[in-house]
Amino acid sequence: MKDNPDVQVIYIVLPNGMHAEYTVRGAKAGKHILCEKPMANSAAECEQMIAACAEAGKKLMIAYRIQYEPNNRLMQKWVREKKFGAVKVIEGSNGQDQGDPRQWRQNKRLAGGGALPDVGLYCLNTFRFLLGEEPEEVFAMSHSTPGDPRFAEVEETMIFQLRFPGGVLASAMTSYATHRTQRYRVNAEDGWFGMDPAFAYKGLDAEAAHAEGTIEHKEHPKIEAKDQFALELDHMAGCVLENKKPYTPGEEGLQDQRIMEALYASAASGKPVKLNAPAGGKLDVFRGEAPKEEA
Repeated sequence: MKDNPDVQVIYIVLPNGMHAEYTVRGAKAGKHILCEKPMANSAAECEQMIAACAEAGKKLMIAYRIQYEPNNRLMQKWVREKKFGAVKVIEGSNGQDQGDPRQWRQNKRLAGGGALPDVGLYCLNTFRFLLGEEPEEVFAMSHSTPGDPRFAEVEETMIFQLRFPGGVLASAMTSYATHRTQRYRVNAEDGWFGMDPAFAYKGLDAEAAHAEGTIEHKEHPKIEAKDQFALELDHMAGCVLENKKPYTPGEEGLQDQRIMEALYASAASGKPVKLNAPAGGKLDVFRGEAPKEEA
């Protein structure tokens, strides 16, 4: 690929622990990088990846497909426009039953962690995507069943909470040992809305409810399903062709990694962990230009 000028972008879908190495190698080979989430196994690796792409003058985008998916983008619009009043609480869950303990996801060197960076990250990143804010304090608890070979190196389950500067509280559950759940709900002053399922490749379903006097209205808004991978690939291609910063650049992945490290620290200490406020003081501080809305 290095010697093929027709290959302009490399899509890295390797195990998490290999992302940093191959991003750096790809950038040095003169290629733009689209990298799967989680971005890497540590904030230090994320910073190394960002620096390598910047030095090479190449784009770096993290494949947060939910941020390009139209149903989830509608939920973001409703949050920002306060469709049902100010948002107060967001709750979510992403869990599944992991099987073979020999797979790479149970290997800490390759995976970086267990349920949190693999599936819990969807809750964390989606909360941030919906609000456009960055949490100022986090708290977490984790558990792994003693003697279960799947969790000798990585965590089985984590419950975590986030406090956002605008007053929103968010909570999430993620697990490698539960029946599949992939949902979130935004609770606002005059109604609630969300997705169930929210994070699957297909079959996403938005839902909402609000009161009108003594009557509660429920609805399931439908948006035509789109290929989530095609949406993010098209965005990356557009950023290369038009020389734009991706909507989910390396800085977005780095921020998630910093928050996850704070969550692990909280789970280990049993105490909340405060986070530094990002410079700029605006919404979507780490994101690039939003993807184009289709007509």
